Order: sequence, then structure tokens, then C-alpha cells
Amino acid sequence: MQVRVRYAPSPTGLQHIGGVRTALFNYFFARANGGKFILRIEDTDRERSTVEALHDLYDTLDWLGITWDEGPQVGGPYDPYIQSERYAVYREYARKLVEDGKAYYCYCTAERLEQVREEQQATKSPYQGYDRHCRDLTPEERARKEAEGVSPVIRLKVPLEGSTTFHDVLMGDITRMNKDVNPDPVLLKSDGFPTYHLANVIDDHLMGITHIMRAQEWIPSGPLHILLYEAFDWEPPIYCHLPMVMGNDGHKLSKRHGSTSVKDFREKGYLPEALMNYVSMVGWSYDGQREFFSKDELEKVFSLEKITKSPGVFDYKKLDWYNGHYIRLKGDAELASLLEPYLQQSGCIGTPPTETEQRKVLEIVPLVKERLKVLSDVVPMTSFIFSDPGFPAVADLLPKKQDAEQTLEVLGQAYGILRSMVEAGSPYEEIESHLAAFAGEAGVKVNGVFQPIRVAVTGSTVSPPLFDSIRVLGAETSFSRIERAIDILKQEVCANG
Repeated sequence: MQVRVRYAPSPTGLQHIGGVRTALFNYFFARANGGKFILRIEDTDRERSTVEALHDLYDTLDWLGITWDEGPQVGGPYDPYIQSERYAVYREYARKLVEDGKAYYCYCTAERLEQVREEQQATKSPYQGYDRHCRDLTPEERARKEAEGVSPVIRLKVPLEGSTTFHDVLMGDITRMNKDVNPDPVLLKSDGFPTYHLANVIDDHLMGITHIMRAQEWIPSGPLHILLYEAFDWEPPIYCHLPMVMGNDGHKLSKRHGSTSVKDFREKGYLPEALMNYVSMVGWSYDGQREFFSKDELEKVFSLEKITKSPGVFDYKKLDWYNGHYIRLKGDAELASLLEPYLQQSGCIGTPPTETEQRKVLEIVPLVKERLKVLSDVVPMTSFIFSDPGFPAVADLLPKKQDAEQTLEVLGQAYGILRSMVEAGSPYEEIESHLAAFAGEAGVKVNGVFQPIRVAVTGSTVSPPLFDSIRVLGAETSFSRIERAIDILKQEVCANG
């Protein structure tokens, strides 16, 4: 048996972490077993499906490097792979269920269904849901409804007794009493459009899907789907319901935890290989120790047996750690090209950048490479190199336990050392050592010398390595900014003197 799996999203919103993990697990399982990965678009929810969501789906999979063997854009033996183009198939099979006595036409109006609902709630009836009013209509009653022009839906005849069991690779056998299954759910709507359950089961069977990997939130639908397979006399696929993706607080991952759409992560500057690697480890583990896997490696080692039963925790800090690891694996030239769009968007460089700007970006890579968590971090870290950060605040210039007068004295002397050594051609490492020694002579901590210089040059108390920053920024610009800081401190001292 050749493994055939599918990722079948509804294009009703942006691709999120949970959905992408489902896609990755299916993709890697197919590749590891020499099988086929099918992409199917389940767009039967016509009101909520959007072209933008569909484009986001394709863009996301393309960004991650996930290719499908069959599906939209590539075709395949079961084309079309978009459900809105398969309505005739669903109508045919729904009517067959009616002919076989496994389903029936229901003529209940929306008003009647609402009335039934209200009565059940008012009486606190233990029986909630459709009352099977049309399940046993006589041929004469059906004919009368047809003559009245009522457009019926088709409902499944759920067995009134017994239970339904399906086996899950992770959870084992799952059994539900038939009386607890959604009573006679609609399969085909009055407008001829299928419901999710009908279209899903028919497509999985006709497309030869052997394994279904989907989120555990779909477990309640399992018995209903098995009943549909039995009604059609089809063999159901192997089920593997994936553990939930949770936040650190133990609740299902949602926007309250932070970004959940892949588009957001992309825009912030996460690398596809980092997101792919980390998301694949949320609810799956190779040996409990190894952390980093390339896409090619996951295509070889992935297996269902290593999926955990317990929920996977999505840790944003852990993702940052993964992303930083993959950033540091990049060559300087490649990383520079990845950073350029963020610098362009912030106005630090032009669009397109000049050759001078490109060289400058390449120069800053060694300054930030070890410090970047996401690519967009480059902007606050290095904007001072591309534009004047403006007048620094006095409070930022003052190290702990130093007042303006002492800081002015220290900065003035340190600037003299810095300028004379730069003009003499001394290496910046040697200049740094001299200034550190000067701190001791001046009776202040090392930061008492370096902080005012750093704030003067970069506009911030936190920056890339100070002397590398001065080197890339240029001596004259750096000197000018230090002199400006000295003037600010003089004004402060005079104002308080």
C-alpha cells in the first residue's frame, strides 16, 4: 500500500501555526514512506472562503519549501482538488445514500428547526438537536412536500442504537454511543452544496487517502465519519489525531499568546528553516535530545510513532532561539541580502539600495549576526549607522552613580584619548584597552567611560559592539556625535551650577 496523505485546509483565514504543523507532519510522513502528499482545498464554506486566504496558503507552503504531488496548480489523477469544483460528485453520492436507504430528504423549514430548538431549551430536554421529523415520511407525504415546492436537504440516517468505534494511532480505540452522535446531520444542503462531513469523506475515499493526520479537535467528528464510511460500504483510512498546540499557559494557542499566523512570523523576520524545524518539534521528538533538523533530514526520519500524545507547547522564546541559530548559519552576503528589505522598509536604505548602501549593509552584518533573534531586529540595532539618532537624553548619558559634572569630565578625557589614537591609526582593540585602563585611573567603572560614548554615538544604551560601530559609522561622524554629547553635558552642568 502506497501512503497517500492530504492537507485539506479551508481558505477562510491566514495559515496559522496549528495548520502548518498539520501540513508538515503529513508532508514529512509521505516523504519518509515514499508516498504522496496531496493538497486539497475545502472551500465549501462559500461565505467565509476568500481569495486572499487561498493565496496565503500557497505563499506559505512555497515559503516553507513544501511541494505537493497532487492538488491545485499541479493537477493529478483525481483532479479537481478544489471542493467547489466537485459539487456534482457530492450530489451523486448523497442521492445514492438516499436510494440505498442510508439517508433521507428533509423538508423542515428554518422556522420549524428554530421552534424545535427553542422548545428543547425551554423544557431542558435531554434530547437536543434535530428531532428526525422527516426520517420516516411516507411516499405520499414526500410527494406533497415536493408539490409545495419545498427544497429539501439530505440527512444521514444515524443508527438509533448501538455504538461506533474507530481506531486512532495515538489514542487507541475511541467509541461513542450512536445516540450521542449529532442526530441525522445534514449532508447536502437545499441549494445542492455539501456539508464539510460529506465532502470530506467522499474526497478522502475517492482520492485514495490512506492516513488522516488532523488536529485532536476533530475527534468528535470521527464516529460520524465512520458511519458515513459504513453507509457507503467503504474502508476507512487510518486515523492519527495530532496533539493540540498550546501556549505556555496551558491553553490552546491563540492571538492572546502572540502572533499565530505564519505571515506575521515572516514579516517579523523568522527564517523558513527555523519555523519549519521548530514547529515540527511541537508534539514530535526524534530521540528526546536532538533539536535541529534540516528539511531533508525530517523527510527521512519522521514517523507517527514519535508523535507525542500530550499537547505540544509553542514557546516563542524557543522559536527565537531556533531562529538565531539559523541566522548565524548564514554567510555574511546571504544574511545581508535578507536584512536589506527590513532596512528599506524603515527608510534606512533606498529601494533599490545603492552600491554604497549595499556595502554598508554587508559591513554591519558582523556587528549584529550574533545578536539577531529575528531579521527585523536589525533596524533598531543599526539605524544609527544610516541616520542621525538626534540629541541624546542627559539621563541616558549618565552612568549609575555619576552626575553630569563627573560624566562631562570623564567623557572629555576619554574623547581625547579616542580621537588621538584613531588619528594615529591605532587598532580599535588597542583603543578599547586604553579606555578601560583610563576608567581605573579616573576612579570610575568601565561602563562609566563607555556608556556616555555609546549613547553619544548610537543614541542608545544598548547597541552592537561599540568600537565596531564606530568603525562602520566612520570616525568623523562618531567624533561629531561625541562632541555634541559633550555640549549637552556642559549645558546641563551650567544649568545646575
